[in-house]
Amino acid sequence: MAPVLDPAWQNPYAPSNDERQANLHFVRSFALRRALPGAIVVGIVVVALLVGVALVAWLPALAVLLGASYAWYVRSSTIKFERCGTALGTLMLEEFTASGTAKDRQRLITVLDRLSATFGVDEVSAFIVHDDGYNAALVPNGATLSLFITDAMMADFELIELEGVVAHCLARHRLGLLNRESVAAVAMLSDDARRTLAGPGSAYRADEIAAAAIRYPLGLAGALFKCARQAPGSGSFFTTETYAKWRWVWFNIWSDRATTDLSDLDDVELRALALEEW
Repeated sequence: MAPVLDPAWQNPYAPSNDERQANLHFVRSFALRRALPGAIVVGIVVVALLVGVALVAWLPALAVLLGASYAWYVRSSTIKFERCGTALGTLMLEEFTASGTAKDRQRLITVLDRLSATFGVDEVSAFIVHDDGYNAALVPNGATLSLFITDAMMADFELIELEGVVAHCLARHRLGLLNRESVAAVAMLSDDARRTLAGPGSAYRADEIAAAAIRYPLGLAGALFKCARQAPGSGSFFTTETYAKWRWVWFNIWSDRATTDLSDLDDVELRALALEEW
């Protein structure tokens, strides 16, 4: 029997359109779920006002006004919530000090230009920032994107490892994760809510996309192992409360974790071990 190609087959190492769209729309659905308890309360009040029409003739008009007002409030607050992450790039520029040699900047730009073409991403500004922790992040900066990499990572990582880190960051964009992560970073949420919004296991998934794109998973694995074996100094940004809020946008989500947790898909050592098995 001649082999037959399955037209419904999806490459597991490439994000499907459904996966990307689910991530892109997750922030809105998350915001609407947060508004649901208030909507239930308003709905009950509206129904009560409509039932009271036999007593007061103008109650239906009040019910309509209340319902319309709350609908407008939910819509405007949802839009504001969805867009709050676009300021994260500016906040990061204020948080860090520029660093890196001319050679480092050229090296980073060369890697970024080549991988941007591979991932179909443009308008990315690259910044090398001063910190002794190994980390990197791709975040929205208004209508564009900003890539932040620490000077420690630029100094200590081999070219193939740096390529893996940048590819991972761009893979998050391809997966449609950037808005989820950036909103989780800046919105007023609990730690559990931030994690839910950002997407547990999203870093692991981005590793898969990145490794398949660059076709050398061991480079990315090497970068992850170096992150796993480093503890940032006491003066590092990656030991601060701000980092604890922003952690979900970073390559190493758990820079401040003292021990490895192999039950967590976002743990850098587990991610490295998984890539080694490819």
